[in-house]
Amino acid sequence: MAVLNVRLDDDAYESLKDLAEAEGSSLSEFVRDRLLEFVVPLPREHGDEPAPDSFSTRDRLMLSLLHRILARVLPEDADGDDGNMDYQLQKAQIIESGFTGEYWFEVAGFETELSKQDCRRVIDILQMFRIITFSIERLQKQGEKLDEGLLYGLRFRGFDHNDSLEGHMARYVRYQMRDELHWAELQPQAEAADDGNSHMQMLDIYMRMLTEYRKIMKTRERRFDRDAYFLSADELRAIDAATVHPSNRT
Repeated sequence: MAVLNVRLDDDAYESLKDLAEAEGSSLSEFVRDRLLEFVVPLPREHGDEPAPDSFSTRDRLMLSLLHRILARVLPEDADGDDGNMDYQLQKAQIIESGFTGEYWFEVAGFETELSKQDCRRVIDILQMFRIITFSIERLQKQGEKLDEGLLYGLRFRGFDHNDSLEGHMARYVRYQMRDELHWAELQPQAEAADDGNSHMQMLDIYMRMLTEYRKIMKTRERRFDRDAYFLSADELRAIDAATVHPSNRT
């Protein structure tokens, strides 16, 4: 396996070290994973979970019992996600008989997993927009005049439902915003953006914004009061500027 030696200044090294610790990984693992993201595209195919080729005898026994129990407790007129008695007994028969060609029936509706890394990315993005939103509200209350273009660029616009990975992230956002108590300050922005459908790929843009946001937060003194998290107008403009790809900046 090839070895790559990279020299960094002390500030960059400490920043990478802090990010690695925040993810619970070693510095070398963190840097290697970031490099691979640029060299080897991350898998972006998300959709139905492929049917397993086999279940262990123990798993078949447990699944069969669960289906038969559910078949007995469902109301006679049941017509929900769990189906009815016949539906559950059919699943039990497939498992008990070992009809591997029908195992897709057992996992129908299951999605491929959204990785911990991608779940964490979504939360980090939401947290960034939360701070942005609170900062804008505070500045406006203080009489600061912010450009409409800036306000538009700093709104959370959801994810692209036509992209397999971003569509999965969008469903995770909907889960996070499952009631009026979770991410309440961002829910109006998501609803205004066609219920969180950006109709264009946003992940790369959000990650550039997040990089700039982290650079800003890295310069802050560690304090436990709310003022430590508010962004200035210039810092908001810097995050907005990051939405433009470096190759298109003037």
